[in-house]
Amino acid sequence: MPQIEKSPPQPPRTPHHTETPPASRPPSGSGPRTKKTGRAAFRRDLSASAVVFLLAVPLSLGIALATGAPLQAGLVAAVVGGLVAGLLGGAPLQVSGAATGLLVVTADLVQRYGWRATCAITVLAGLTQLVLGALRVARATLAVSPAIVHGMLAGIGVTIALGQLHVVLGGSPESSAIANATALPGQLAHPHAVALLIGAVTVAVLVGWGRLPGRAGRWARMLPAPLAAVLAATAVSTGTAVARVELPSWRLPELPALPDASLPALAAAVLTVTLVASMESLLSAVAVDRLAAERPDTPTGRARLNRELAGQGAANVVSGLLGGLPVSGGAMRGSANVRAGAATRRATVLHGVWVLLCAGLLASALEQIPLAALAALVMAVGVRMVSFAHIRHVQRHREFPVYAATLGGVVLFGVLQGVGTGIAVAVFLALRRLTHTRITVTEETDGHRVRVSGQLTFLAVPRLTRALAQVPAHTDVVVELCGSFMDHAAYEALQSWSTAHQAHGGWVTLGGRSGRPIAEPASAHSCRPWTPWRNHHCTRPDPDRAAAPESSGSQLLGGVSAFQRHTAPLVREELARLAREGQRPTQLFLTCADSRLVTSMITSSGPGDLFTVRNVGNLMPPPGSDASCDSVGAAVEYAVEVLRVGSITVCGHSGCGAMAALLGSAAPEEAEPTPLTRWLRHGRPSLARMQRIGRLGRGEVALSGRPVSDDQERLALVNIMQQLDHLRAHACVARRVAEGALTLHGMYFHVGEAQAYVLDEANRRFCAVRGEPAPVTG
Repeated sequence: MPQIEKSPPQPPRTPHHTETPPASRPPSGSGPRTKKTGRAAFRRDLSASAVVFLLAVPLSLGIALATGAPLQAGLVAAVVGGLVAGLLGGAPLQVSGAATGLLVVTADLVQRYGWRATCAITVLAGLTQLVLGALRVARATLAVSPAIVHGMLAGIGVTIALGQLHVVLGGSPESSAIANATALPGQLAHPHAVALLIGAVTVAVLVGWGRLPGRAGRWARMLPAPLAAVLAATAVSTGTAVARVELPSWRLPELPALPDASLPALAAAVLTVTLVASMESLLSAVAVDRLAAERPDTPTGRARLNRELAGQGAANVVSGLLGGLPVSGGAMRGSANVRAGAATRRATVLHGVWVLLCAGLLASALEQIPLAALAALVMAVGVRMVSFAHIRHVQRHREFPVYAATLGGVVLFGVLQGVGTGIAVAVFLALRRLTHTRITVTEETDGHRVRVSGQLTFLAVPRLTRALAQVPAHTDVVVELCGSFMDHAAYEALQSWSTAHQAHGGWVTLGGRSGRPIAEPASAHSCRPWTPWRNHHCTRPDPDRAAAPESSGSQLLGGVSAFQRHTAPLVREELARLAREGQRPTQLFLTCADSRLVTSMITSSGPGDLFTVRNVGNLMPPPGSDASCDSVGAAVEYAVEVLRVGSITVCGHSGCGAMAALLGSAAPEEAEPTPLTRWLRHGRPSLARMQRIGRLGRGEVALSGRPVSDDQERLALVNIMQQLDHLRAHACVARRVAEGALTLHGMYFHVGEAQAYVLDEANRRFCAVRGEPAPVTG
């Protein structure tokens, strides 16, 4: 029986009809309803801004502490990120603040050039971002390999964790990750007991806060874990002599000053800050946008990345001038904003207002926070930047060497050098894959097989021609192309040899220019369209779970896993749009539950096109049937009255088990009828109609191009016509048909022939649908 997704009523669509997307369309209804909707959005923004504010304050202080900058610089960055980037950026729900990814870079700049020079570099990096935003290159920056980006973030995370671990243990961080790792054994041998206790409490609360059970845990989780951890650590540190936050009284910031450095060194510093801040902001904007798209109650459109880059640039200019840290968007703050229910950019701006008020009115409360708690908080952030999910992802795509080279380069040499190392390794691997081609010729019982593994470029043409020369004339040859690319030179060489071989009486099966072989190799890792599921290599169980027994359940999970890997990235954008806008199908498709009938395949339809109802025998019980048929009737009513579909199609098929059961139903019924036998009673009018046609000797139903093969096929055709009559008997269908707003169609699909036939009711004939469209009366 069908299951129905609830969706609001939608007007019927007409050709070339465009609608304003829900994100930009004002709420329907009168003025009071619009005000009510606006008040609800404001309440959501207010609540979300409070959550992000409570997260941003301890995080901003911790980042400032880790960089060696004045602690108020972190609060300045949070305020500027909320107000400037929040108002000017192109990702409304992204929350900007002190850049986590720039922590190591900023710490190095502060130590090398001083704080005023670091502010000047921040201003120059912001100006560079403004120029890049004006040049509209934001999308191009996302073309960098994800392995390089995640490797860079992981390297930064490792460096952060190593440095802040020294602070948690009561010491001071060294100047580099290598120095921190070298000094760590000595620091572990002589830890500061109180600082270590405070750090341990902070980490324990961070890890366990999201796992608190019961109703009390749900209420407690309304408080962000970082704030809860800092509050717990502050409570534990009460009465102890530990270093705490010191916020000097507010005064006008000193103007930035250019560092005493050579022009290449200054350019490298500005480029590093620009690169890391831009990459972190843009990747975070995309992640937050995807997260928001999964929430139907979050009316936001796609992020405008060039505007976001310009907004981040403006924020960095202002932050540098006011003595703040470099600013970037952060996935942690942005995801918290979305999960807290933010509706507009107002939540981001309000969070900046709350940080500003907190810095002015609650400075004494902030000064009770122990520095060890902030160090533990930042250390945990660094650890989380090393994502094992990302490692598995790059390993699956054979890019782990790029990831590892970038990570190692960042830890050993610095961010810019690490990114350069990653790019060099990525280019080397790409060239190696492009040039690494293996060609083998094997003799088989029915001919020869030439197998080409890897990319087939002009560099492989000499080896290809030598291998093809080994194939004797007058033989059958199968050429398997197992790579994904073939350039023109290789194609010409292969095509010329094929023509010559066939001219001498041979037979050749070649792969297409796209590289997909006509003869699929036995060890292929891809599946041809509509290969039987049991033969799909991609639906085999995950090797990591090889111990699990082979079963239909594991096969199903294998198919879902293959979808997530290969198909989901291609359809996610369209499905996100459908999730926002709701379903608006134009067709109701009533068909059989038979597994061989793939509706999307035979109709070339996609998500959102068909409202499909499937049952045994594609039956449409007439009005007045027993209550067990309400599910089908409800689906039809919902499609006609609520979704306002313009067409209903009843589709039967060859080899239908329900039709076979109806033909064999002359036997006495069981004393206790089963659900299946009760359901098939609704097909008896079709059986009676076919028998009446037989007694009268009239050819009421026919197929174009060939005779009806047997009674089972004849009953399937008659059943389609009978169910159309049942449909017309429903009041909602009859009314829409009379208005001219709804048309009914019959379709028969022959599975063995892969041929669809459409009913011409005027002539009681099912006409074959050909490759080119043809008008059909219905």
